[in-house]
Amino acid sequence: MLGIESWKPILAALVLPPVPLLLLTLVGARLLLPRRGLGWLLILLSVVLLWLSACSGAARGLGQLFLQPPAAMSFDRVRELRAEVAAKKPLAIVILGGGVEPFAPEYGVSSLQYPSLERLRYGLWLARETGAPIAFSGGVGWGQPDAAAEAKVAAKIAAEEFNRPIKWQEDDSRDTRENALRTFALLKPAGIDHIVLVTHGYHMPRALRAFTEAAGPGIKVEPAPMGLARRIESPALEWLPSSDGFSQMRQTLRELFGRLAGA
Repeated sequence: MLGIESWKPILAALVLPPVPLLLLTLVGARLLLPRRGLGWLLILLSVVLLWLSACSGAARGLGQLFLQPPAAMSFDRVRELRAEVAAKKPLAIVILGGGVEPFAPEYGVSSLQYPSLERLRYGLWLARETGAPIAFSGGVGWGQPDAAAEAKVAAKIAAEEFNRPIKWQEDDSRDTRENALRTFALLKPAGIDHIVLVTHGYHMPRALRAFTEAAGPGIKVEPAPMGLARRIESPALEWLPSSDGFSQMRQTLRELFGRLAGA
């Protein structure tokens, strides 16, 4: 790929807010003298879009409209999976990594970023409730070439802090498509023909597509999204800018761009 893939984090930072909107503001300012009306229109447009880009309500609406994440797995379905595992059906829970901290000074070792910890916790809960074995997929991201492999960090945390083992560690992937390809290469020799996929709701549509395409015939991919709870109770607060709203909007747009690019 001539090193093009390594530019993914930089390209993502350039196309996601606030960079494009700041550039739009500068273009509007430049047009104030020759075309005053158009210049002010672009400035006002960029201000409105900057405001919305930091609102959790706008991010949630955009995600529901274009991403359409599946609903959370029901408790009835969890009980059915427990029965399948008890019947010795070849099923595995696959947790997708969400980022690693190369070095956490408070622990003195590498750790997981909070999205990855949230996914790990839910995946371990599902494993406890169903009895299914766990696979964790996550290597070293394009933006962290010197970090430890995420799957190895997750396995250490699962064993030492949750007292639960991770049976399969896929630690070579760098993105969602590689997560799917390398995970199935790891699970197929074990005869696994049904996986329960764990990741955040906003990431699930793209992850589900990648895993379904990589699965091939005879393999079932079942979504188990998490992180679906609304974090703000007051509707008015959802339309006021916040750091959480800005983060949600970036996540939503990142998934949309990744979907359009086929990543």
